[in-house]
Amino acid sequence: MASRSLGGLSGSRGGGGGGKKSLSARNAAVERRNLITVCRFSVKTLIDRSCFETIDDSSPEFNNFAAILEQILSHRLKGQVTWFGYESPRSFWDYIRVACRKVSQNCICSIENMENVSSSRAKGRAWIRVALMEKHLSEYISTALRDFKTTRRFYEDGAIVLGEEANMLAGMLLGLNAIDFSFCLKGEGLDGNFPAVIDYTPYLKFTQSSDSISSDEEELRTLGSSGSESSTPENVGPPFITDENCWFNKCKRVKQKYQLTLEQKGYLEELLRLRENQLSESVSQNKILLQRIEDSDLAHKLEKEQLEYIIVELQDQLKSYQSLDQLSAEVSLSQTSLDPGQSQGDGKQDALNLISEGKEDTPSLLGLCGSLTSVASYKSLTSLKSNDYLASPTAEMTSPGLTPS
Repeated sequence: MASRSLGGLSGSRGGGGGGKKSLSARNAAVERRNLITVCRFSVKTLIDRSCFETIDDSSPEFNNFAAILEQILSHRLKGQVTWFGYESPRSFWDYIRVACRKVSQNCICSIENMENVSSSRAKGRAWIRVALMEKHLSEYISTALRDFKTTRRFYEDGAIVLGEEANMLAGMLLGLNAIDFSFCLKGEGLDGNFPAVIDYTPYLKFTQSSDSISSDEEELRTLGSSGSESSTPENVGPPFITDENCWFNKCKRVKQKYQLTLEQKGYLEELLRLRENQLSESVSQNKILLQRIEDSDLAHKLEKEQLEYIIVELQDQLKSYQSLDQLSAEVSLSQTSLDPGQSQGDGKQDALNLISEGKEDTPSLLGLCGSLTSVASYKSLTSLKSNDYLASPTAEMTSPGLTPS
């Protein structure tokens, strides 16, 4: 009997341990789901409130959102182990300033150098405000979550940033980029001496079913009919009047929302019309620029072909000039060897004739020379150049050095 009782006791203890583990796991899952759900509600309320007024430190919706985000980033955050082996609590700012260094143009250094912010918790709250004003909060969170090694080093198992809820968090915060925030970084909201507290009352709503509403009405009728004789119908009046006022207020709010929706619709239609006009103008300008580019490309191709053709002609003429010069030199040498006196003039005259016959007018070169507007001027220039190279025989014959004695 004793052994059985001990066995049953040990079995109950084992079952209790398993029950505690399952209960703790359930509590952790419920806590994560509650924080993520409340964060989604707070983002929606911020977006709705931004349509009517500017979001600043005095907005209760923002204060609640900041408290929710602070608790999400502080969920199951590891403590900092000191030299003596003790574990001191740390703030989520210690994780953010390490994991968000890779963000381009980040505000980590500017927050670290703030003079009026000393504690780690206050720096984390200042970072939330600066990131919202810069419209980069979602980018910061996404970059930090991608650094899984650093996240694992700062958080324990079961934390929100280590679970599947982390991707949902980054997606929810993306909608806050459409809001223009305005914060003062020297206010009381940065006081790091007190922890953030979430106000759940704006997100709690109890809706009765149709059965419960009908039972309430029956109870009211029963109470009205079973009253004393001195009771009058005015006792039942106030609830119905209150109900009527409630419906009137609801109708008024719906009408205001309808008017606001109409105004937003008109604004969006006007904005769409302006964007369409800008788009059409941009398309027309783009077509004009493309046509200009095509025309310039065609002109450049034609000019390139002309220049290539002119270069080929110049090369051919240069080769012909060189060959004619060699030929004239050979003829002059041969004539000099046969008859030094008489054949010198004849050889030079033959060379001049050969050069004049070899040099042809090039129409393509006439356009490049500004002064050579006619073929006659070109020929006269050719004759002048040939006279520069070769002296005239008459001048040589009449020179005193060549006259017979």
